[in-house]
Amino acid sequence: MDIWQALLSSSIPDYTIRLGAAAVMGGIIGLDREARDRPAGLRTHMMTAMAASIFTILTLDLHETFATQNPQSNADPIRVIEAVTAGVAFLAAGAIIQARGHVKGLTTGAGMWLAGALGVACGMQNYTVAFTGLILAILILAVIRPLEWKFGRKAEDPSDTPDRFPKNSS
Repeated sequence: MDIWQALLSSSIPDYTIRLGAAAVMGGIIGLDREARDRPAGLRTHMMTAMAASIFTILTLDLHETFATQNPQSNADPIRVIEAVTAGVAFLAAGAIIQARGHVKGLTTGAGMWLAGALGVACGMQNYTVAFTGLILAILILAVIRPLEWKFGRKAEDPSDTPDRFPKNSS
């Protein structure tokens, strides 16, 4: 199949929906980090979710190709999901900083990991799991954070208070 046939194929809208859903869901998770002026924000989460979706789409396509060409093949698409998980975990770990006995960035790291999972779900066309995960993440980010602060987890960073969102200096 040449490039023009590929670009005009009927799978383009399908892939666009999958990747778009992953980007939107990752972006929604990233909005919370962006609002708090964290290093891994909107674009980072969107790209993480889309990358996970792309890897998943490619895995499913490869599995279908190998299964069609060689039904005896023992291709294992789970390995790609394991690789995505490891890669996202590496990025998330980079967002976690330990300085002067205080650990920062855990929620950002967890959000990136979740964005990757949402991307995998969108890539597999499992929008029910993705949407459910997204709704729960929104609730966790919006509801649990003020509860943490109310019940004693007061951050030293003033931007970590529930009623204050820092403004970007740019």
